[in-house]
Amino acid sequence: MPPKSRFTRLDAFTKTVEDARIRTTSGGIVTIVSLIVVFYLAWGEWADYRRIDIRPELVVDKGRGERMEIHLNVTFPRVPCELLTLDVMDVSGEQQHGVMHGVKKVRLRPQADGGAVIDVKDLSLHSRDEAATHLDPNYCGPCYGAEAPANAQKPGCCNTCDEVREAYAQASWAFGKGEGVEQCQREHYGERLDEQRREGCRIEGGLRVNKVVGNFHLAPGRSFSNGNMHVHDLKNYWDAPLGVAHSFTHTIHHLRFGPQLPDDVYKKMGSRDLPWTNHHLNPLDGTHQETNDPNFNYMYFVKIVPTSYLPLGWEKKVAARQDELSELGAFGQSADGSVETHQYSVTVHKRSLTGGSDASEGHQERLHSKGGIPGVFFSYDISPMKVINREERAKTFAGFLAGLCAIIGGTLTVAAAVDRGVFEGGMRLKKLRSKDL
Repeated sequence: MPPKSRFTRLDAFTKTVEDARIRTTSGGIVTIVSLIVVFYLAWGEWADYRRIDIRPELVVDKGRGERMEIHLNVTFPRVPCELLTLDVMDVSGEQQHGVMHGVKKVRLRPQADGGAVIDVKDLSLHSRDEAATHLDPNYCGPCYGAEAPANAQKPGCCNTCDEVREAYAQASWAFGKGEGVEQCQREHYGERLDEQRREGCRIEGGLRVNKVVGNFHLAPGRSFSNGNMHVHDLKNYWDAPLGVAHSFTHTIHHLRFGPQLPDDVYKKMGSRDLPWTNHHLNPLDGTHQETNDPNFNYMYFVKIVPTSYLPLGWEKKVAARQDELSELGAFGQSADGSVETHQYSVTVHKRSLTGGSDASEGHQERLHSKGGIPGVFFSYDISPMKVINREERAKTFAGFLAGLCAIIGGTLTVAAAVDRGVFEGGMRLKKLRSKDL
């Protein structure tokens, strides 16, 4: 018999000799069942440890001087690209008239001809196909009393029809078809406009704006500021040839503020319909509005909520700094996998610019004012609160070990109690039978 150590008295797991142990069939069955239960519960504990949950937080957005990207894709089947203008303005005083960077105009065939794409044009004031390279190098076109645009190809001159139009817009003058303007007559601007009257247009692309209250709109005619008023030159829109009816029937294929979440994030969210799993959905996607009234205005009041998505382990990686030099479309996405984007809600209001009531729609109590600019307007407001969706493991490794020990200990304890009960029950039945005999 081995000598006893000083730890013998501390042994909480006292042993019995092999001769004092009794092995039974019921004990073997209970052992097998308990092992199956242990493995099943242990696998569930492991799956729970490996699961990644997306937990939302609501905090005050303390960002300052940030920018925001707007990505849009809108089709106007009854307005030609030559008449459409995209303008952006905000409460900070910044105005972008005739936005040209990052946006494309896609000319579409008339709806009666199928609406197929004719060509795609990047918006720029001086594209190569508009350059007056055929003119005398010493030629300096007149601006007809207006001041030459600052970005003219030749300083102080208006060598193209588009430069004359830009000069007129800066002077807050209506332009029309360019009657009497030699540059426009040389480029057949009026004839080209009439040829495109039955076409449609799709505006697609992105633009970067200040993250403050503002609006952007798609309206006909070149825009300019007249004092504190924003005005569009609507002459060409109204002076449509007989048989041509412009209207702002439109389809919003896509509208989002900030980058789209990656596909793998959607898979992590699954199909659960939870409040914090739908921020990748854009409520205006697929919206269609129909009207035959050329004098019609659509207003979309958008409430934007800044939203961050932080993947698991993002804090251990080095994030790339986002600035104005970031490529359009990459703003908001970091090298650490985190995404800064926005979700939004929207309220739609539409009215005829001739004014009147909504009695035809069953709302006699609603009256509309008269006047305004036909088009599609998006007015957006920024919420001071920010939603953070953070990836976290459902359980820590220490919690996994604690759960595993609880499973093993609890299962064996219950199994021992069951085995003891079965054994004692069997012994009592044997005693009762022996007495009867």
